Amino acid sequence: MGLAADVEAVVRGHVAAGAVPGAAWHVTRGDEVARGAAGVHDPGGDDAVRPDTVFRIASITKPVVAVAALTLVEDGTLGLDDPVNPVLPELAGRRVLADAADAAAGTVPARRPVTVRDVLTFRLGLGLDFTAPWPTPTVTALAAAGLPAGPPAPQAAPPPEEWLRRVASVPLAHQPGERWLYHTGASVLGVLVARAAGRPLPEVLAERVLDPLGMADTGFTVPDHARDRLGPHWTPPGEDGGRQVYDAADGQWARPPAFPDGGDGLVSTVDDLAALARALLDGGAPVLSPATVRAMTTEQAGPVDDEGGGWGLGVGVRRTDEPGGRHAGSFGWDGGLGGTWWSDPVTGTTAVLLTNQMWASPRPPALFEDVRAVAFGPR
Repeated sequence: MGLAADVEAVVRGHVAAGAVPGAAWHVTRGDEVARGAAGVHDPGGDDAVRPDTVFRIASITKPVVAVAALTLVEDGTLGLDDPVNPVLPELAGRRVLADAADAAAGTVPARRPVTVRDVLTFRLGLGLDFTAPWPTPTVTALAAAGLPAGPPAPQAAPPPEEWLRRVASVPLAHQPGERWLYHTGASVLGVLVARAAGRPLPEVLAERVLDPLGMADTGFTVPDHARDRLGPHWTPPGEDGGRQVYDAADGQWARPPAFPDGGDGLVSTVDDLAALARALLDGGAPVLSPATVRAMTTEQAGPVDDEGGGWGLGVGVRRTDEPGGRHAGSFGWDGGLGGTWWSDPVTGTTAVLLTNQMWASPRPPALFEDVRAVAFGPR
């Protein structure tokens, strides 16, 4: 079979087995294109998911917003190694936990300011530490400040100024530049981009990334023209096989959020994400230069897991070849609401898969692994 038939067979098999209610995909490899959809919006219903269905993409938001940030670096608005203090004065004069595992041990002064590079590489000193017992002292402190960790909740967070004030009330867990910690850096990056550009993040993102790339269905709320293409989003099946609605079609993404979260707030389509991926594989035009794309997709921090993962400037980067799959230097990221995007510059392959169901565990679902095996494996 060809690429299109192989990808469709894999996804339809998982949908038929009840792994997810519905999914859409856009996979390219050389001149081959596989694009399609399977399943439904509502389990047991007949409202079919389509290739142009709009999905909540969660953490795949991170590299999209990072591209916007890097356009500001290219035009001189931001410098990668500049302190963020002039733009984010709330983060000046940081204190750092003397012991990241024990808030009672007190704090020490930060050895240096947080830089733009620290924010992009998730080494600003705050975030989720997957190697430490949960919850860490800083996660507990952020939750006490009204910023709990958890799945995306666009209508729950306060506006950017208040959000950053609460973040700044919590000491850093580690010194700036010292350790990769997940997620919080992307949310801070969204505030940084908006303030540096002098405009709300949705406007900056549209002007610098979405409009130039024709990503008309991507945003922090569902565009009016696409409202009929957003269905409900589901939790994984429980022990009885039933799912719960995580977000209704007219739920949290139906109106603009007070806080456009650069970490997990976007909706998008497989075609929009494939357009971004193609631009980066082709050198970045019309949004970034080839030199900036190389820096973005080169490991800056890592390892970030035990499976060959590293981190570039706002995007995941493979550190090693994956047996029978993605090569070292492949870039992209996964979203906890059931989406994945990766591109392999060695083979020129991009695989985007979006589903309408959250993950059930920290590891990527078997559906992701099976689609990657078909897309990136030997042919």
